Amino acid sequence: MKSTRPFHQTPVITIDGPTASGKGTVAALVAAQLGFHLLDSGALYRLAALASTRYHVAADDVDALVKLIDDLHIMFREGLAQLDGADVSSEIRAEAIGNRASAIAVHQPVRAALVARQRAFRKAPGLVADGRDMGTVIFPDAGLKVFLTASVEARAARRHKQLIQKGFSANIDDLLRDLRERDERDSSRAAAPLKPAADAQLLDTSALSVDEAVEQVVQWYQAAQELKASHS
Repeated sequence: MKSTRPFHQTPVITIDGPTASGKGTVAALVAAQLGFHLLDSGALYRLAALASTRYHVAADDVDALVKLIDDLHIMFREGLAQLDGADVSSEIRAEAIGNRASAIAVHQPVRAALVARQRAFRKAPGLVADGRDMGTVIFPDAGLKVFLTASVEARAARRHKQLIQKGFSANIDDLLRDLRERDERDSSRAAAPLKPAADAQLLDTSALSVDEAVEQVVQWYQAAQELKASHS
């Protein structure tokens, strides 16, 4: 029997935070534990960034970027990100693509072009969405909003380890500088700046393991569900 549950009642957990805060790993594990769908919104931006380099669209050509995004052929399957039918999961994680994604994200029309695709991930039984404006812009009615962060030093160390493991060359000092610059750019931009939602739970993972962070988010979600049930 098809569910008649109103669309907006499908539960959503948003996990926002700066680059290399661990939000992607935490979101994936929370989604797996709860049996929810997963949205890696950063991957969508990175796919757009990669496509813009492949098709020679300038990072400041807003009209061309919007058209490119509208025509993108993208798919997420078994943890893989596909562009035009090819797996580009590793390619989109390169630092150069991350920096380009941050650069094109300053344009409001570019962000607007991706909003509909992101919101379409909201399907039963639920969704865990990670990004930078999931709780403030994309899913403002989410039942649980988490803003996950860590010190810039801890984040640089994590990103350095990730890149080395994936076979990319990386310099810790360069990563520190890039992260500080991206934090400043993302938090000061006019279009959906990086900041916690007013009703977000703040979670600093500088001294936490991944399992501890996941456990905390799941506990918050279960507590929110119990509170909701008691008021119904």
